[in-house]
Amino acid sequence: MPSFAYTARESATGREIRSSVEANNEQSAIAALLNRNLLVVSIQEKIAKKGKMQGGKVALADLVVFTRQLATMIDAGIAIVQALQALADQTPNKVMRDVIRDVCSRVESGESFSEALQKHPKTFNRLYYSMISAGEKGGLLAEIMARLATYLENTERLRKKVKTALMYPTAVTVVAITITIFLLVKVIPTFKDVYSGFGAQLPGPTQVLMNISDAVKHYFIVMIIVMGGGIWGWLYFIKTKSGREFWDARRIKLPIFGVIAHKICLARFTRTLASLVRSGVPILEVLQIVSQTVGNVIMEKAIKTAASDIERGEGISAALGKNPIFPSMIIRMLSAGEQTGNIDNMLERVSNFLDEEIDTTLSGLMSLIEPLLIVFLGIVIGGMVICMFLPIFNLANIVNGGK
Repeated sequence: MPSFAYTARESATGREIRSSVEANNEQSAIAALLNRNLLVVSIQEKIAKKGKMQGGKVALADLVVFTRQLATMIDAGIAIVQALQALADQTPNKVMRDVIRDVCSRVESGESFSEALQKHPKTFNRLYYSMISAGEKGGLLAEIMARLATYLENTERLRKKVKTALMYPTAVTVVAITITIFLLVKVIPTFKDVYSGFGAQLPGPTQVLMNISDAVKHYFIVMIIVMGGGIWGWLYFIKTKSGREFWDARRIKLPIFGVIAHKICLARFTRTLASLVRSGVPILEVLQIVSQTVGNVIMEKAIKTAASDIERGEGISAALGKNPIFPSMIIRMLSAGEQTGNIDNMLERVSNFLDEEIDTTLSGLMSLIEPLLIVFLGIVIGGMVICMFLPIFNLANIVNGGK
């Protein structure tokens, strides 16, 4: 359906509105605007660019701010159209601003809020608009928006913790590699020129280091291309279906980091499941949505298999308990929730417990990584320095041998 950009004024207040509306033709668009008591100043059909989807992807932090502000405004009794207009005016992110304006325009033209959100899948995923739809049907939009805002805030907080934990070792590793390459390319060749004048055989470790320096110096560009190609090939491989299954099956079994990755997926699973169940979304639809948000193909397959078992009449805890990827603690909490009718509360407690465990593991990892990195740097850089100075320690023998 064609989209028309318009400028209009409210007949009651005279306030100017710039937005867009979908209609079969220009006359239908003007009639729709007149029915909303808007006096059309100008209107023009939008020309859609081929291959470009409307809207765009925005950062999770921007989505968190939008959701929390909208939840607060709706809870205060402000109409959703007015709230969206206010948020569009104050949002600094251009992509987010355009998305909000389009959603506002669609709501003004008669679409439901959840239907308008579905038109922007890059910004609002299935979890987001499914919870909004459940809130609209149950008349609990303000409450659902508040829950959704809390869920997104917890997700953003967990993501920041993981990024912070990885930032320090990544920075130190990059610095260590840079220093090592500098020593191999610039410093060691200078020592080689000095030692070559002695005309004697160098110690074994020193000679090996010289050979490595020659290889890096002469084939540095080739090594960069090979390493870049290897990294690109690995990233391309894990984006394929078989590659992602291979990586997801193994990354949760890695020592230390695998435990953290597994707990992050479980925390995302329990928190999402609790939010959707509490919002009143049907359980089979809940499991389909959750399977797409856990971030692990192996767990996604396990959830879909469990959904099939539940559809045949099996309990949630019994269906999920068949797969060892779900720890017995989660299964027992789910079973207790089924018996008491408080699945959402049980799942929320599990997600909070997992968040605390992730915090503890990350803190312990940070405490462990720092001395390990210092030892690593000491071995690599110190080893290179010792190899370079070994001939000096034995300088008299080398000179005599050369003579």
